[in-house]
Amino acid sequence: MAVDEENLSKLFLILSHKLRREILVILLEKKEQSFSELMNALNVDTGKLSFHLRKLKLFLEQGPTGKYRLNGFGRNALRLIKDMEALSIEADFFENKNDLNLASFSKRTMSFIIDMGVAFTITIAASLFTLFSGLVSGQYSLEFNILLFLFLLWIYSTLLEGFAGQTLGKSLLRLKVVSVGGKKLFYDITAVRNFGKCFLLPLDLLLGLRLDDKRYIKFFDKFSGTTVIKV
Repeated sequence: MAVDEENLSKLFLILSHKLRREILVILLEKKEQSFSELMNALNVDTGKLSFHLRKLKLFLEQGPTGKYRLNGFGRNALRLIKDMEALSIEADFFENKNDLNLASFSKRTMSFIIDMGVAFTITIAASLFTLFSGLVSGQYSLEFNILLFLFLLWIYSTLLEGFAGQTLGKSLLRLKVVSVGGKKLFYDITAVRNFGKCFLLPLDLLLGLRLDDKRYIKFFDKFSGTTVIKV
């Protein structure tokens, strides 16, 4: 289906105003807001708020009490806004080589610990399933398989970073994996960068320190051409 360029331009024009984006964010957080509640939250006068609410009519609906809330179109628009915000930060990093956007070692470590917790939970669940199966057959033992844990951590990290550039840990800490060259990430790239982290972590970090490049905390970051930035 052909894209209506005029409509597309109108939508971007509507969402380009900071106050309108703030209205959408408030309604996402608060679910519903009356006109006076929005006016107080934004610290604007009646005329200004009325004008911007009219501009946002495609994205909003009013409930039985007259309060404003997001419709499905509005929720989709917020996802677009979040993607554009992340893209603007990536663009600043690639254009200006701004080291301030690089994720710190401490934040990367915290996100890794969270991801290890996810993989640990999955491993325990798999072990319990094996135990239950053993109970049924009369032969059982509960063992933690470290290789299974590392393999699941690798697969989990590879799939999520390849899909969206973020694992659960990175999403919670507002970090994102990006290609240093600005190219789109693919699963083969994320598989390589996570192999060192999951199976060769001490060596990966040691060689990464020797690179003396703020973009590459780990050697496999350099090898895969990726880094982690703040979003």
